[in-house]
Amino acid sequence: MTNLADLSPESLSAREWFFCGIGGSGMLPLALILRGMGARVAGSDRSRDQGRTPEKFAWLETLGFTLFPQDGSGITSAGQVLVASAAVEDTVPEVVRATALGCARMSRAELLSALFNAAPHSIAVGGTSGKSTVTGMIGWILTEAGRDPTIMNGAVMKNFVAPEAPFASARVGTGGMFVSEVDESDGSIALYRPTIAVLNNVSLDHKSLEELRELFGNFLECAGTAVINADDEESMALVDRAESVVTFGLSEDAMISVTDGSISDGATNITAELIDRRDGTTHALRLQVPGRHNLSNALAAISAANAAGLGVAEAVDHIASFAGLARRFDIVGTTAGGITVIDDFGHNPEKIAATLATLRAHPGRIIAFFQPHGYGPLRQMGAELAEVMAEGLGTNDLTILCDPVYFGGTVDRSVGSERIARLIGIHGGKAEHIPDRADCAERIIALAQTDDRIVIMGARDDTLSAFAHDIFNRLLIS
Repeated sequence: MTNLADLSPESLSAREWFFCGIGGSGMLPLALILRGMGARVAGSDRSRDQGRTPEKFAWLETLGFTLFPQDGSGITSAGQVLVASAAVEDTVPEVVRATALGCARMSRAELLSALFNAAPHSIAVGGTSGKSTVTGMIGWILTEAGRDPTIMNGAVMKNFVAPEAPFASARVGTGGMFVSEVDESDGSIALYRPTIAVLNNVSLDHKSLEELRELFGNFLECAGTAVINADDEESMALVDRAESVVTFGLSEDAMISVTDGSISDGATNITAELIDRRDGTTHALRLQVPGRHNLSNALAAISAANAAGLGVAEAVDHIASFAGLARRFDIVGTTAGGITVIDDFGHNPEKIAATLATLRAHPGRIIAFFQPHGYGPLRQMGAELAEVMAEGLGTNDLTILCDPVYFGGTVDRSVGSERIARLIGIHGGKAEHIPDRADCAERIIALAQTDDRIVIMGARDDTLSAFAHDIFNRLLIS
């Protein structure tokens, strides 16, 4: 059988594709890219069958995607290629039907890496946190610079949202540049051969630190140029694995950094004076997104764009109009009483710490709602999550946790959010475990008062945005 990973993008686009879980954050942009290349793409999704985010699936149908119930009925020909996560069980109807017909199967990462590695120029963004934001920033800089990149992102990029593209997590370009975030959680980062590799950070998430060090070290080794976070000790420990290095960060050791005392951190934006220590030049850097973590993200993106051939000054100029990503410190609104609701993707210790640090930089009580993105991740990093939440919040702040998101399957559900709430208390924080998410909303609305910031955090569940908007709308009339 032909190895699909070795086919050209033109050959791949000539195949007929079926995506199992087409609405997922990793699957959707890849399906959009294939469709944009002219391929025939169909799919199914359990969320569609459950009536979740119907507007997304209606939009996909307007683009020409054929959608089916997740019952195997969409697999009709041995010529179809099934795209499914490696974690999808063999009992899922699409897998059963594809196996019976002898269909080829690719994981999301195998397909993405085949397209990515075939591009003449490529930028891969890796790391435990910040991948989507840095990918969006690089993609926007290159687009504004006329480089016409293809962009694969795990989040909706606000700059590319339009009435005809409300879920713009991908962009199809013809400039020969492919920009993508790459995932270490399943080890698939090893499949990519980037021209430029960006490493944001190395910290506990889905794998042990020992496994992460090996994966990210190999990632840097494969690249022509490595862009590495000088502020992250674990990342810098891998610098010798790279052939050519550009470092970024807020420390004085970074090549692309900021001048001492120049950072001005606002509630909705941040500014600083960027310094390129390779030649001593400085540039006024202005971002439309808040937080020092986003300043670091911007330095990563500017460094990567520079490694791709853009001048630093040009990259700084273009990033000023970067509007951010959906669910990345996404301010839903502020009521007349000064209560602000924020929708955020925070789900691992580093992401949550960055979100809480941004909130703590400004006055007002914080009510942090967190929905864990699965029982497995909760066991892997639950203790670290609890410590971050306890230390990242003040004595007047509160964490409210519902049960982890669960869409079915055989995962062990014996240990849940009640453990995290208990550990937060042990570390000196305040937390409440309320199993049902709807009851959490009632509790949040009852507690909310003037100048509170309510942050809704979690991953792998598109309905969290609707949940945040519902809380805000109810506060408006309460």
